[in-house]
Amino acid sequence: MSAHASRSVARLAAVQALYQMEVSSIGVESVIREFTEHRFDRALEGVEGEGDTLATADEGFFAELVRGVVSKQKTVDAAIAKRLAENWRLERLDATVRAILRAGAYELAFRSDVPTEVAIDEYVEVAKSFFEGTEPGFVNGALDGVARDVRTAS
Repeated sequence: MSAHASRSVARLAAVQALYQMEVSSIGVESVIREFTEHRFDRALEGVEGEGDTLATADEGFFAELVRGVVSKQKTVDAAIAKRLAENWRLERLDATVRAILRAGAYELAFRSDVPTEVAIDEYVEVAKSFFEGTEPGFVNGALDGVARDVRTAS
């Protein structure tokens, strides 16, 4: 599996881990350990590319994303909130959408090695793996706005 594909799987796993942390109040190191020990060798279910295993995830990148979102959450959430419609709060969003936006905003703000288009496209694809409605377009628009705010024109 290519490095790009293993990062794609890591992004999906990071979104799942962030979601799990939010709904279960599990800590960051516990969720990373759980994924490393129990999830990265199991097949993905119900996701495009079914049959891929999380074993092909870039585990270092996964852990860095999850830790990064948690350690920079105030900055990440502020960047997202700035791009929400007036009178909308981050807490009103679906928990999965919130996890996707947090991971995407973190990459845009703190991983300048990842091209803007790659980060946005990857998280739109993650959104498509969970949603069939308007959510992927919403993720695209929100992350595009975050990118304009946190990255200089390149």
